[in-house]
Amino acid sequence: MSEAEDSEIDASKAPLLDHLIELRTRLVRCVVAFFACFILGFVLADRVFGILVQPLVDAYGPETAGTLIYTKLYEAFFVKVKVAAFTGILLAFPIIANQLWAFVAPGLYRREKNAFLPFLIATPVPFSAGASLAYFGVMPAAFRFFLSFQTDGTINGISQEALPAMGEYLDLVTGLILAFGVSFLLPVLLMLLERAGIITRAQLKAGRRYAIVAAFAIAAVITPPDVWSQFALAVPLILLYELSIIGIWFTEKRRAAAENAAQAGS
Repeated sequence: MSEAEDSEIDASKAPLLDHLIELRTRLVRCVVAFFACFILGFVLADRVFGILVQPLVDAYGPETAGTLIYTKLYEAFFVKVKVAAFTGILLAFPIIANQLWAFVAPGLYRREKNAFLPFLIATPVPFSAGASLAYFGVMPAAFRFFLSFQTDGTINGISQEALPAMGEYLDLVTGLILAFGVSFLLPVLLMLLERAGIITRAQLKAGRRYAIVAAFAIAAVITPPDVWSQFALAVPLILLYELSIIGIWFTEKRRAAAENAAQAGS
């Protein structure tokens, strides 16, 4: 560790009590931001739920009027609360991430900040891509598949009609959106682990076959039990794994070039 790095980290040192006070302040700001976004989400809950239910409406088709039921008197109210919480988390995330970064950043060296900050800024992009794939691709196809088991007539006097419950439907769609969004953060995670020296590109290449098995296992657990949904998550995960290996290769070349330039200048 160089003297410049020592002075850099020493300049940011503060008594433990000051750190605790700062942590409390930033946590309070995060909570306030979430509750403000939660209230906004509660006001807009009907509109947000209308957006979340659109894939089911499309799956029913324009000729069919679908129905969402609730079997408990309080279920519709708690669905609205869950929608508000889901909206609040999404809207407050940039503020929460900013507060956490502001607390952690003073304890990092400049090179660590430069390594971590771009990944933090880029996080919403893959998350949005994964959530969009779930909303526009997976859910409409999966819902059409499940609704295909309805019958126009009767089977031995019994008809089959889909009457999904509001709470179960909301849990399904929000779970899919979050699962796909978080899964698409795989390149960010792997490249951060590589920058931290925990894994290497050679290890990722050697573990490719295990990554393929893990991708299908994850897809089987967090997606509906139809082949399309599972492949719709597993295949992008495998591609993102390969993209991470390529991205690490570029960063290795850039680091090597920077080290060679530094050695040439010294």
